[in-house]
Amino acid sequence: MTAEKTVFLFSGQGSQYAGMGVSLVEKYPELKGIFDEASEILGFDLFDKCANAPEEELGKTVISQPAIMAVSLCAAEALKLNGITASAAAGHSLGEYAAMVYTGMVSRADGFRLIKARSEAMQKAAEANKGAMYAIIGKSVEEIEKVCSETEGYVLPVNYNSSVQTVIAGEEEAAKAAADALAAMGARAVKLNVASAFHSKLMQSAADEFKPAAEKIVFSEPKIKMFSNITGKVLEDISDMPERLAKHIVSPVRFTDELAALSEMGYDTFIECGPNKVLAGLVKKTLKGVDIYNVQDAESLAKILG
Repeated sequence: MTAEKTVFLFSGQGSQYAGMGVSLVEKYPELKGIFDEASEILGFDLFDKCANAPEEELGKTVISQPAIMAVSLCAAEALKLNGITASAAAGHSLGEYAAMVYTGMVSRADGFRLIKARSEAMQKAAEANKGAMYAIIGKSVEEIEKVCSETEGYVLPVNYNSSVQTVIAGEEEAAKAAADALAAMGARAVKLNVASAFHSKLMQSAADEFKPAAEKIVFSEPKIKMFSNITGKVLEDISDMPERLAKHIVSPVRFTDELAALSEMGYDTFIECGPNKVLAGLVKKTLKGVDIYNVQDAESLAKILG
Protein backbone atom coordinates (compact mmCIF):
# COMPACT_ATOMS: atom_id res chain seq x y z
CA MET A 1 0.00 0.00 0.00
CA THR A 2 1.65 3.22 -1.19
CA ALA A 3 0.54 6.78 -0.48
CA GLU A 4 0.83 7.60 -4.20
CA LYS A 5 -2.05 5.25 -5.04
CA THR A 6 -4.04 5.69 -1.81
CA VAL A 7 -7.00 8.00 -1.20
CA PHE A 8 -8.66 8.66 2.15
CA LEU A 9 -12.46 9.06 2.03
CA PHE A 10 -14.15 10.86 4.92
CA SER A 11 -17.60 9.80 6.15
CA GLY A 12 -20.76 11.86 5.81
CA GLN A 13 -23.72 12.65 8.04
CA GLY A 14 -25.92 9.74 9.04
CA SER A 15 -23.01 7.38 9.67
CA GLN A 16 -22.89 8.11 13.41
CA TYR A 17 -23.52 5.46 16.07
CA ALA A 18 -23.29 5.34 19.86
CA GLY A 19 -19.80 4.55 21.14
CA MET A 20 -18.01 5.53 17.94
CA GLY A 21 -14.37 6.51 18.30
CA VAL A 22 -14.02 5.13 21.82
CA SER A 23 -11.86 2.08 21.00
CA LEU A 24 -9.48 4.19 18.87
CA VAL A 25 -8.90 6.58 21.78
CA GLU A 26 -8.45 3.65 24.16
CA LYS A 27 -5.77 2.22 21.85
CA TYR A 28 -4.12 5.58 21.12
CA PRO A 29 -4.80 7.93 24.07
CA GLU A 30 -3.13 10.84 22.25
CA LEU A 31 -6.13 10.92 19.88
CA LYS A 32 -8.25 12.25 22.75
CA GLY A 33 -6.63 15.62 21.97
CA ILE A 34 -8.73 15.84 18.80
CA PHE A 35 -11.92 15.57 20.86
CA ASP A 36 -10.60 17.98 23.50
CA GLU A 37 -9.79 20.61 20.88
CA ALA A 38 -13.25 20.22 19.36
CA SER A 39 -14.98 20.36 22.75
CA GLU A 40 -13.34 23.67 23.59
CA ILE A 41 -14.66 25.20 20.36
CA LEU A 42 -18.11 23.59 20.55
CA GLY A 43 -18.81 24.32 24.21
CA PHE A 44 -19.70 20.72 25.14
CA ASP A 45 -17.82 17.47 25.79
CA LEU A 46 -17.75 15.83 22.36
CA PHE A 47 -16.04 12.63 23.49
CA ASP A 48 -18.69 12.14 26.18
CA LYS A 49 -21.40 12.53 23.51
CA CYS A 50 -19.76 9.85 21.34
CA ALA A 51 -19.22 7.53 24.27
CA ASN A 52 -22.46 7.97 26.18
CA ALA A 53 -25.18 9.87 24.28
CA PRO A 54 -28.17 7.83 23.07
CA GLU A 55 -28.66 7.44 19.31
CA GLU A 56 -31.39 10.09 19.20
CA GLU A 57 -29.18 12.78 20.77
CA LEU A 58 -26.15 11.78 18.70
CA GLY A 59 -28.30 12.10 15.58
CA LYS A 60 -28.91 15.83 16.10
CA THR A 61 -27.10 17.79 13.39
CA VAL A 62 -25.25 20.02 15.86
CA ILE A 63 -23.77 16.93 17.54
CA SER A 64 -23.49 14.40 14.70
CA GLN A 65 -21.53 16.66 12.35
CA PRO A 66 -18.61 17.48 14.72
CA ALA A 67 -18.73 13.96 16.18
CA ILE A 68 -18.34 12.28 12.79
CA MET A 69 -15.58 14.70 11.86
CA ALA A 70 -13.68 14.00 15.10
CA VAL A 71 -13.90 10.23 14.65
CA SER A 72 -12.86 10.58 11.00
CA LEU A 73 -9.79 12.62 11.93
CA CYS A 74 -8.95 10.12 14.68
CA ALA A 75 -9.06 7.29 12.12
CA ALA A 76 -6.77 9.19 9.73
CA GLU A 77 -4.36 9.99 12.56
CA ALA A 78 -4.35 6.37 13.76
CA LEU A 79 -3.40 5.30 10.23
CA LYS A 80 -0.63 7.92 10.15
CA LEU A 81 0.72 6.62 13.47
CA ASN A 82 1.09 3.27 11.71
CA GLY A 83 2.79 4.70 8.64
CA ILE A 84 -0.24 4.79 6.32
CA THR A 85 -0.95 8.08 4.52
CA ALA A 86 -2.72 9.18 1.34
CA SER A 87 -1.92 11.46 -1.58
CA ALA A 88 -5.57 12.37 -2.19
CA ALA A 89 -8.61 13.02 -0.05
CA ALA A 90 -12.34 13.27 -0.64
CA GLY A 91 -15.34 13.48 1.62
CA HIS A 92 -19.06 12.94 1.28
CA SER A 93 -20.88 16.17 2.16
CA LEU A 94 -19.86 16.78 5.80
CA GLY A 95 -16.78 14.61 5.14
CA GLU A 96 -15.37 17.28 2.85
CA TYR A 97 -14.50 19.28 5.98
CA ALA A 98 -12.42 16.45 7.46
CA ALA A 99 -10.77 16.17 4.03
CA MET A 100 -9.93 19.89 4.14
CA VAL A 101 -8.23 19.40 7.51
CA TYR A 102 -6.35 16.31 6.30
CA THR A 103 -5.08 18.06 3.16
CA GLY A 104 -3.92 21.10 5.16
CA MET A 105 -6.45 23.51 3.66
CA VAL A 106 -7.56 24.54 7.14
CA SER A 107 -6.20 23.96 10.62
CA ARG A 108 -7.97 21.37 12.75
CA ALA A 109 -9.29 24.10 15.05
CA ASP A 110 -10.64 26.09 12.11
CA GLY A 111 -12.16 22.89 10.72
CA PHE A 112 -14.19 22.50 13.90
CA ARG A 113 -15.08 26.22 13.88
CA LEU A 114 -16.47 25.75 10.37
CA ILE A 115 -18.41 22.65 11.39
CA LYS A 116 -19.83 24.39 14.46
CA ALA A 117 -21.15 27.23 12.29
CA ARG A 118 -22.36 24.85 9.56
CA SER A 119 -24.15 22.42 11.87
CA GLU A 120 -25.88 25.19 13.84
CA ALA A 121 -27.06 26.90 10.65
CA MET A 122 -28.26 23.61 9.14
CA GLN A 123 -30.07 22.59 12.34
CA LYS A 124 -31.91 25.93 12.33
CA ALA A 125 -32.78 25.62 8.63
CA ALA A 126 -33.98 22.05 9.10
CA GLU A 127 -36.33 23.11 11.90
CA ALA A 128 -37.72 25.95 9.76
CA ASN A 129 -37.98 24.00 6.50
CA LYS A 130 -39.22 20.47 6.89
CA GLY A 131 -38.08 18.29 4.04
CA ALA A 132 -37.30 14.66 3.34
CA MET A 133 -34.65 12.54 1.65
CA TYR A 134 -34.94 9.08 0.08
CA ALA A 135 -32.25 6.73 -1.18
CA ILE A 136 -33.34 5.30 -4.52
CA ILE A 137 -31.73 1.97 -5.37
CA GLY A 138 -31.94 0.16 -8.68
CA LYS A 139 -32.89 2.92 -11.11
CA SER A 140 -30.67 4.95 -13.44
CA VAL A 141 -29.86 8.60 -12.79
CA GLU A 142 -31.78 9.53 -15.94
CA GLU A 143 -34.93 7.71 -14.77
CA ILE A 144 -34.71 9.33 -11.33
CA GLU A 145 -34.17 12.81 -12.76
CA LYS A 146 -37.16 12.34 -15.10
CA VAL A 147 -39.51 11.25 -12.30
CA CYS A 148 -38.40 14.16 -10.08
CA SER A 149 -38.94 16.66 -12.90
CA GLU A 150 -42.45 15.29 -13.50
CA THR A 151 -43.43 15.30 -9.80
CA GLU A 152 -45.53 18.19 -8.52
CA GLY A 153 -43.66 20.27 -5.95
CA TYR A 154 -39.95 20.56 -5.25
CA VAL A 155 -37.81 17.38 -5.37
CA LEU A 156 -34.53 16.58 -7.13
CA PRO A 157 -31.51 14.24 -6.97
CA VAL A 158 -28.97 15.57 -4.46
CA ASN A 159 -26.49 12.74 -3.80
CA TYR A 160 -25.06 10.87 -6.78
CA ASN A 161 -23.65 8.08 -4.61
CA SER A 162 -22.99 5.09 -6.88
CA SER A 163 -24.09 3.52 -10.13
CA VAL A 164 -27.00 1.89 -8.29
CA GLN A 165 -27.89 4.49 -5.64
CA THR A 166 -29.03 8.10 -5.89
CA VAL A 167 -30.56 10.15 -3.08
CA ILE A 168 -33.45 12.52 -3.79
CA ALA A 169 -34.54 15.38 -1.54
CA GLY A 170 -37.16 18.08 -1.37
CA GLU A 171 -40.45 19.06 0.19
CA GLU A 172 -41.91 16.20 2.22
CA GLU A 173 -44.95 15.54 -0.01
CA ALA A 174 -43.03 15.90 -3.27
CA ALA A 175 -40.15 13.69 -2.11
CA LYS A 176 -42.59 11.00 -0.97
CA ALA A 177 -44.51 11.19 -4.25
CA ALA A 178 -41.33 10.79 -6.31
CA ALA A 179 -40.11 7.94 -4.10
CA ASP A 180 -43.48 6.19 -4.40
CA ALA A 181 -43.46 6.60 -8.19
CA LEU A 182 -39.94 5.15 -8.44
CA ALA A 183 -40.90 2.27 -6.14
CA ALA A 184 -43.85 1.52 -8.43
CA MET A 185 -41.32 1.31 -11.28
CA GLY A 186 -39.38 -1.35 -9.39
CA ALA A 187 -36.88 0.73 -7.44
CA ARG A 188 -36.17 0.31 -3.75
CA ALA A 189 -36.91 3.60 -1.97
CA VAL A 190 -35.59 4.07 1.57
CA LYS A 191 -36.48 7.16 3.60
CA LEU A 192 -33.37 8.55 5.30
CA ASN A 193 -33.32 9.43 8.99
CA VAL A 194 -32.34 13.08 8.49
CA ALA A 195 -33.79 16.35 9.73
CA SER A 196 -34.54 17.95 6.37
CA ALA A 197 -33.67 18.01 2.66
CA PHE A 198 -29.92 18.58 2.75
CA HIS A 199 -28.12 19.78 -0.40
CA SER A 200 -31.31 21.35 -1.72
CA LYS A 201 -32.69 24.91 -1.81
CA LEU A 202 -34.47 24.18 1.51
CA MET A 203 -31.03 24.75 3.06
CA GLN A 204 -30.52 28.20 1.48
CA SER A 205 -31.02 30.00 4.81
CA ALA A 206 -28.27 27.82 6.28
CA ALA A 207 -25.92 28.70 3.43
CA ASP A 208 -26.62 32.41 3.93
CA GLU A 209 -26.04 32.20 7.69
CA PHE A 210 -22.90 30.06 7.36
CA LYS A 211 -21.02 32.18 4.81
CA PRO A 212 -20.02 35.08 7.16
CA ALA A 213 -18.52 32.54 9.60
CA ALA A 214 -16.51 30.95 6.77
CA GLU A 215 -15.21 34.39 5.78
CA LYS A 216 -13.33 34.56 9.10
CA ILE A 217 -11.32 31.39 8.31
CA VAL A 218 -7.89 31.26 6.65
CA PHE A 219 -7.73 28.78 3.75
CA SER A 220 -4.48 27.43 2.30
CA GLU A 221 -3.63 25.51 -0.86
CA PRO A 222 -4.06 21.78 -0.18
CA LYS A 223 -0.80 19.87 0.28
CA ILE A 224 -2.22 16.80 -1.51
CA LYS A 225 -5.04 16.37 -4.04
CA MET A 226 -8.38 17.50 -2.65
CA PHE A 227 -11.61 16.54 -4.42
CA SER A 228 -14.79 18.63 -4.59
CA ASN A 229 -18.36 17.37 -4.18
CA ILE A 230 -19.63 20.26 -6.29
CA THR A 231 -17.58 19.52 -9.41
CA GLY A 232 -16.63 15.87 -8.85
CA LYS A 233 -13.06 16.82 -9.74
CA VAL A 234 -9.83 17.96 -8.10
CA LEU A 235 -10.28 21.29 -6.32
CA GLU A 236 -8.04 23.74 -8.15
CA ASP A 237 -9.38 27.16 -7.15
CA ILE A 238 -9.50 28.17 -3.49
CA SER A 239 -9.85 31.90 -4.19
CA ASP A 240 -13.37 32.11 -2.70
CA MET A 241 -13.83 29.17 -0.35
CA PRO A 242 -16.56 30.84 1.79
CA GLU A 243 -18.75 31.17 -1.33
CA ARG A 244 -17.88 27.61 -2.44
CA LEU A 245 -18.69 26.13 0.98
CA ALA A 246 -21.97 28.04 1.18
CA LYS A 247 -22.85 26.72 -2.28
CA HIS A 248 -21.88 23.22 -1.12
CA ILE A 249 -24.75 23.26 1.41
CA VAL A 250 -27.36 23.65 -1.36
CA SER A 251 -25.64 21.74 -4.20
CA PRO A 252 -25.73 18.05 -5.18
CA VAL A 253 -22.91 15.75 -4.02
CA ARG A 254 -21.26 14.30 -7.16
CA PHE A 255 -19.53 11.42 -5.40
CA THR A 256 -19.67 9.03 -8.37
CA ASP A 257 -17.82 11.62 -10.49
CA GLU A 258 -15.14 11.88 -7.79
CA LEU A 259 -14.67 8.11 -7.74
CA ALA A 260 -14.44 8.01 -11.54
CA ALA A 261 -11.83 10.79 -11.53
CA LEU A 262 -9.79 9.04 -8.84
CA SER A 263 -9.91 5.78 -10.76
CA GLU A 264 -8.79 7.52 -13.97
CA MET A 265 -5.84 8.99 -12.06
CA GLY A 266 -4.73 5.49 -11.08
CA TYR A 267 -5.81 5.38 -7.44
CA ASP A 268 -6.34 1.76 -6.47
CA THR A 269 -6.52 1.84 -2.65
CA PHE A 270 -9.56 3.48 -1.00
CA ILE A 271 -9.67 3.85 2.78
CA GLU A 272 -12.77 5.25 4.43
CA CYS A 273 -11.90 7.11 7.63
CA GLY A 274 -14.85 7.48 9.95
CA PRO A 275 -17.83 5.72 11.51
CA ASN A 276 -19.50 2.85 9.66
CA LYS A 277 -18.51 1.91 6.10
CA VAL A 278 -21.04 3.63 3.88
CA LEU A 279 -18.47 5.11 1.50
CA ALA A 280 -16.50 1.87 1.32
CA GLY A 281 -19.74 0.23 0.22
CA LEU A 282 -20.31 2.87 -2.48
CA VAL A 283 -16.78 2.33 -3.82
CA LYS A 284 -17.40 -1.41 -3.92
CA LYS A 285 -20.56 -0.89 -5.99
CA THR A 286 -18.89 1.59 -8.34
CA LEU A 287 -15.27 0.55 -9.00
CA LYS A 288 -13.78 -2.82 -9.88
CA GLY A 289 -10.24 -4.05 -9.25
CA VAL A 290 -9.49 -1.73 -6.34
CA ASP A 291 -8.65 -2.38 -2.68
CA ILE A 292 -11.25 -1.06 -0.24
CA TYR A 293 -10.89 -0.62 3.52
CA ASN A 294 -12.58 1.27 6.31
CA VAL A 295 -11.13 2.40 9.63
CA GLN A 296 -13.64 3.29 12.33
CA ASP A 297 -12.38 1.49 15.45
CA ALA A 298 -9.47 -0.52 16.81
CA GLU A 299 -10.74 -3.74 15.21
CA SER A 300 -11.02 -2.35 11.67
CA LEU A 301 -7.63 -0.69 12.06
CA ALA A 302 -6.08 -4.03 13.06
CA LYS A 303 -7.48 -5.61 9.85
CA ILE A 304 -5.80 -3.06 7.61
CA LEU A 305 -2.49 -3.46 9.48
CA GLY A 306 -2.66 -7.23 9.12
